[in-house]
Amino acid sequence: MATALQSRTRDPQIILNALAHRVPHLITETEPTLWDREIALLLRDNSVMTRDTAERLLGQAIAYTITAMERKGVDMGVGYTVDVAVHALILDTPLYFAMCDEYNNGQYKHHAPLIQRRCDGTVTRTADILRDNGFAVDDELWAMDAAECSPCDNKVPDSH
Repeated sequence: MATALQSRTRDPQIILNALAHRVPHLITETEPTLWDREIALLLRDNSVMTRDTAERLLGQAIAYTITAMERKGVDMGVGYTVDVAVHALILDTPLYFAMCDEYNNGQYKHHAPLIQRRCDGTVTRTADILRDNGFAVDDELWAMDAAECSPCDNKVPDSH
């Protein structure tokens, strides 16, 4: 008898909120979850962004950041659009350190971008890597910058 194989998509919101025990001081009455906190930061710093867009970007940024940590040595990178949310995660250093603790074996994952963007298909390949790592991919967001590609590089040990 054949058994159906069940695949499960990893939920970035659940993943982020599960880190709350590592950074309880970031939880407030106005931002009761880490997801709410990061959305509020994205909206604060990008006044023309809607909540829907912020949620879409944050989900892809979490998927990218965790996949970059879990897939060491794999050439990956984001386009400008998703990178806005990746930078927001990295700038919230207590949360970013908690992500590194959880998903990068306690080691800090450096972000050392190139000056020039690579135009070699990295963004499109990265979306495929995220999908392969169990995340849903927002193809529209990844396609927006597929031609310009990514400034990300692994020139610094354990960087993205």
